[in-house]
Amino acid sequence: MTAFLALLALPQFGLSSIFVVCFLSATLLPVLSEPAVYGYLRLHPHMFWAAVLVATAGNTVGGVVTWWMGYGAEKAYEHRVHHQPHNARALVWLERFGAKTCLLSWLPLVGDPLCAVAGWLRLPFWPCVMYMAIGKFGRYLTMSALLLWAFPGNSAH
Repeated sequence: MTAFLALLALPQFGLSSIFVVCFLSATLLPVLSEPAVYGYLRLHPHMFWAAVLVATAGNTVGGVVTWWMGYGAEKAYEHRVHHQPHNARALVWLERFGAKTCLLSWLPLVGDPLCAVAGWLRLPFWPCVMYMAIGKFGRYLTMSALLLWAFPGNSAH
């Protein structure tokens, strides 16, 4: 089991691997960050706060990239079509709650596209980043604490 956790945590790269994996998982790529964070924490439980903060930072930066992808896609779309996107129920909801909807960017399956739609709708950039960071911090804090509580064990050291 220790060898498997070591493989998931990519210990030869340390926290930088956590940042990259969490960054990629916040883009529209189908990457899961939880196994890497959990594996790292099982091998290095003393690095709990550092891992949570690095995971939050990587996932937030990935969300920012996704926001900009949505923003760029909307600009390209408008340039080609010259009309406003239709007001689907989800778009109306996002426009109504604004940047605060980015608090939900931590949700599986819908969180990453939510960041792209926030960019598409040109929701305010810095408030979106702030709400993304808050939501993603809550995700990694809760997920890491619950996994370590649910699957306690001796560290590899």
